[in-house]
Amino acid sequence: MVDLNRSQKQIQKAANDFAKGEFDKDQALAMENANEFPDAIWKKAADLGFIGVHFPEAYSGGGMGILDACLISEAFCRKDSSIGTALALSASGAECLVRFGDAATQAAFLPPIAEGRLRCGYGFFESGCRSDLSGVQTVAVKNENQWIINGSKSHVLNGGDDSVYLILCRTDPDAPPEKGLSLFVVEGDREGIAVREAGRKLGANMVATADLTFTDVIIPAANLLGKEGRGLAQAEAFFEEAGILIAAQCVGTAAGAFDRALAYVKEREQFNRKLAVFEITRQKIAEMAMKVEQARLMTYEAARRCDAGQGLEKFGTMARITAARAAVEVADEAIQLFGGYGYMKESEVERFYRDAKVADLTLGGTIHLKNKIAAGVIGKLK
Repeated sequence: MVDLNRSQKQIQKAANDFAKGEFDKDQALAMENANEFPDAIWKKAADLGFIGVHFPEAYSGGGMGILDACLISEAFCRKDSSIGTALALSASGAECLVRFGDAATQAAFLPPIAEGRLRCGYGFFESGCRSDLSGVQTVAVKNENQWIINGSKSHVLNGGDDSVYLILCRTDPDAPPEKGLSLFVVEGDREGIAVREAGRKLGANMVATADLTFTDVIIPAANLLGKEGRGLAQAEAFFEEAGILIAAQCVGTAAGAFDRALAYVKEREQFNRKLAVFEITRQKIAEMAMKVEQARLMTYEAARRCDAGQGLEKFGTMARITAARAAVEVADEAIQLFGGYGYMKESEVERFYRDAKVADLTLGGTIHLKNKIAAGVIGKLK
């Protein structure tokens, strides 16, 4: 059990209070239908320090940990899964800047992200390598004090001119992936970047998702993140950390769906009896409550390990899978308890389910993630 300290409890309360005061379900439904990012709410959240809470204080951050960021994401997604997801993903990939960027890189990009002036996205996946990053074909060629990038990336979050991207490129075609890939920071308004909307998604439609094409995109040598040839290791480390943050969104989404289902069965009547009286309803509620708590405990423990500098040993991926599964299953059961109304678009639990399913697919499919866990657990065979 992870015990929250006083500061973390205050952050949790502040995030809850902000969400209750700023998130409106009718407005959320309208923005979701219009594929509209909650820009005004994002800026207010940034002003209060919620967006960059785990960034260094020197770069407009809160100087706190991943667990603090998880508490905020959970609170936001519990109140509204769509707005919460949009706010959490506004800085998607920024963990790479925090972890691998030098002082100049962090000073250039972290403050505008934390202050709500710049969104961030990562471009690791391509149409030919959805999960296996060793197949990356986008190339970066060094030319004196510059890098020239050519290739394409698929399903990049926050695609647009007002974003910055973390782009994984092949820098040595003859080297194995462990030594031949590098990670770069690429500003969204660089000449040669073509952005094409990937289309409307099942959920998380407040977050723009785009396919990017790079044609002779020139960036300065300083935009190389960390050391050349370390890109694959950096991406894998990011996935473990980002998996924890995705897990927190899923915990909030699961808890939000559960809250609404619980309130509904305590009020709704059938045969002159509350739904909550029937044993089948009580069994469902018990299962849902267990799934939420299991996901929360695993997510908090993964965040604690990350903040303590302990080896995650795929624990972040485990938390991500567990929490995503809980979010989908709890939201699905919530729809069942609501009956026909739960299936309607105006129903919050319908939207919670769609947002949960998108989170379930983020950072790669479950099969690929389980293979990563198995590789870490089994180790090398003789």
